[in-house]
Amino acid sequence: MHAKFRGRLAALVLRVPPTRGGAAVRRSGARPRAAALAVGLTLAVSALAPQGSASAADQYEWAALGDSYTAGVFVGEPLPPLGVASRDGCDRTSGAYPGVVERELDEFPPGRPVHLTNVSCGNATITEIADTRQTPISPVQPPADGWPAVDTQVVRAGLNDGTDVVTIGVGGNSLPFGGMLLKCLELGGNLGKSCREYYTSPPEGEENIHDKLARVQDEYVQMLAKVHEAAPNAQVITVGYPAVLPDEGSECNRLSLTELGAIKHADIDWLRDHVLKSLNSTIQRVTSFFGDRYVDVYSSSVGHDACQPAGTKWVEGICGDAAAYWPARLPGTPLNCAPLDKRVTLVHPNAEGHANTAAHVERAIRIALLR
Repeated sequence: MHAKFRGRLAALVLRVPPTRGGAAVRRSGARPRAAALAVGLTLAVSALAPQGSASAADQYEWAALGDSYTAGVFVGEPLPPLGVASRDGCDRTSGAYPGVVERELDEFPPGRPVHLTNVSCGNATITEIADTRQTPISPVQPPADGWPAVDTQVVRAGLNDGTDVVTIGVGGNSLPFGGMLLKCLELGGNLGKSCREYYTSPPEGEENIHDKLARVQDEYVQMLAKVHEAAPNAQVITVGYPAVLPDEGSECNRLSLTELGAIKHADIDWLRDHVLKSLNSTIQRVTSFFGDRYVDVYSSSVGHDACQPAGTKWVEGICGDAAAYWPARLPGTPLNCAPLDKRVTLVHPNAEGHANTAAHVERAIRIALLR
């Protein structure tokens, strides 16, 4: 790590307010007499209030931030539903892991539910979490003049000193991993330069992989610092990416778009070891600097990559199974999955993949709320 980065990181960490353990800690300074009065009033009000009513103080506040691996894109029903004016082009869905976790955390602990505010958005980059507005690109029923820009996720989530937990799953689009996959697919169809060679010694105007990862690390530092500043009492949990690529590139059928298509086996191995694993390591490293919790979903998803058969894979391939509202053609590209009776899934988690992520995120949130 460069000395320049270490200095910037140290300065940022020093500015992050100390994390405290939730609403109970924030109330602990009340005087005994005032506390006794508050208890009495609470009992009186609870006796008169109808069952099921709850104020913000009676629930934990959880904000889910992230990109398409958090939003869900094609897993479950669209949120908000199709045809509703509040749709924003972010492709959040009911089957994505935030919704799965919220349902599992109902009444945790008893009498104190967890309230989810999910502002994740497909194609979000790291800087769009806290710094810059995002223009969504959903291909599902877009307005004639395109989707309007949305505010940063920190603003949309309303992070403040009452936020108890923040989960963040972002980073891939900042490389961008999806764009790299498409370039590898393009280069895999000829005998020319490999994908690894392209991103190791790129043409002018394209960052090499080392510069991409260094930039991602710097952006992630800045982002986490601003999340802590916006939600000084929150437990912050970052979520890594699953094993979307097999342990051996040779496991993939290069004739099948339901896997990784024509991407060369050697390039799959390079993408796995030098891009995907390096991205996860970067996220984990920065997370540890801030004293936050990192959720590893890679280890548990090995063997469930995009090149496995249906029923085993937790990640769909270039083309895959998706809800009927999701398109079979990718606008602006020649990619067309319709002849295969598939949809353009571009290596994203399916319902099983989100269920696996949900199990790990739920555990992390439970631990955070019990601290």
